[in-house]
Amino acid sequence: MENIALAFAEVATVQTLVLMAIGAIAGLLSGAIPGFTIAMAVVLTLPFTFSMSASQGIATMIGVFVGGLSGGLMSGILIGIPGTPSSVATTFDGFPLARSGKPGLALGLGVWSSFFGGLISAVLLIAVAPQLARIGLEFQPWDYFALVFFALTITASLAGDNITKGLMAGAFGLLIATVGEEDINGVSRFDFGSDYLQEGFAFLPVLIGLFAFSQLMTDIRDRVAARQALTQTGNFNIRIEHMKAARMVLARWGNLLRSSLIGVFTGVLPAAGSTISNILAYDQAKKASKEPERFGSGHADGIVAPEAANNATAGGSLITMMALGIPGDIITAVMLGALLIHDVVPSPSFISEAPVLAYSIFIAFFFANFLVLGLQSVALRLFVLVTRVRMYMLAAVILAYCGIGVFALNNIVNDMWTLFFFGIVGYMLRNLGFPLAPVILGVVLGPIAEKWLARALAISTDPMQFIIHPWSLFFIVLSLFSMAFGLYQRDRGQQIWTFFYTPLLALCLSVPLFMMQGYIRPGLGLVLVGVGLYGLYRADKTRRARFAEKA
Repeated sequence: MENIALAFAEVATVQTLVLMAIGAIAGLLSGAIPGFTIAMAVVLTLPFTFSMSASQGIATMIGVFVGGLSGGLMSGILIGIPGTPSSVATTFDGFPLARSGKPGLALGLGVWSSFFGGLISAVLLIAVAPQLARIGLEFQPWDYFALVFFALTITASLAGDNITKGLMAGAFGLLIATVGEEDINGVSRFDFGSDYLQEGFAFLPVLIGLFAFSQLMTDIRDRVAARQALTQTGNFNIRIEHMKAARMVLARWGNLLRSSLIGVFTGVLPAAGSTISNILAYDQAKKASKEPERFGSGHADGIVAPEAANNATAGGSLITMMALGIPGDIITAVMLGALLIHDVVPSPSFISEAPVLAYSIFIAFFFANFLVLGLQSVALRLFVLVTRVRMYMLAAVILAYCGIGVFALNNIVNDMWTLFFFGIVGYMLRNLGFPLAPVILGVVLGPIAEKWLARALAISTDPMQFIIHPWSLFFIVLSLFSMAFGLYQRDRGQQIWTFFYTPLLALCLSVPLFMMQGYIRPGLGLVLVGVGLYGLYRADKTRRARFAEKA
């Protein structure tokens, strides 16, 4: 308690809180502008922290980090362009809800989901940091590939009504990811002798082109619609509905808690990050929903899940950085560099050796969520005014910002051509009825899956390695059942086999849990065995009753 009191006194100074507020504002701006990534904002903040104390410097960067994660939802919801990769899934339901005349409610849901997800993550960060960090040490290349493969199975969930077009779109996204030099061995693929293709396609130009350029072309293709503002196209309520949104988020406490835990779990895995967690949380929310058919058209759960998950990921990545000295992503890598500059070396004994600084980081992360909530509430009142701007003027400004942001990434003109080219491709796909979400999923996760598969095969070409590693087997089981989930939803309660789906899933998941170390996870495996056997008994009883009715 003495260390916590000292840390609180160090963080709760006017100077530190002002620096955190400035960092949060910078993060909100960088997150809201497509192309200006959170990592870019944190890197630009680093030189300003050299003259600060270690706790002040980290607190400022945490403000940028949390602000950036929350800022991405503003552009994603209002204009359909995710400001950061961690807000990709937020656009799936946030943008349709905003376009249906409820931008204030959509933004409110995003803000409060981010806030509560960050708080849950902060509590876990304080309570179980060392224990959670050990999970990150257990993961090896086979486990990472299985995790990303599980995320790729979400393509079926995002395909919408036309599963064939959805799978084709996902395959197209994976194809885009294979163009250019392969990262591990440097082998050129699909370059056809072109230097432009040999460089490959950077993720953000593709993302912004598919989402932003194609959406803006769709909005202004009609002259009458182009001269109107969004508020003129229907009954729009642009007031931010904070109280209603907060109540709706808390009413979905199961989705909120599950998504936050997914975010924390993904955060403690080095090199995973919020890009994966927000997509995973969205998929699990859709699968757990009683009305999955409404996802993609403005469902509140489709906003709560990704926003809670991406903010919770921040706490998870801080856990790994502090308890192990391993940066979970490029943002925590920069923070680790800031600590090293101040002669502070995070390690498993960091919390016990430097308790005041450790608890300062915990408290700063906790404060940052409240600061961002207040600042974002003010910023949204200004940001929502874009709904009053005529579409042709808004399109010109957005494209200008997108072009500047894309060029600023690598200072390469080819990225501008990538933005333009995939904008045309995205527009054509929209008109042909292909969903864009699976394409983005393939582009995001394809390179990650390829990297970990190459590393796994470089160590051993034995495919049994994917089975004997418990976490790998765990995600492979989830992947197989995930691919069959669409059929399960379609036939649930109508076909006999659907009654056996959940019990078999519980029994199969118990196997990798029994293979894990310790007592807690094998204990959970034993619980799953009990649940699975009872479920099989109930399913067989139902089958016999159905058979008797037919007889």
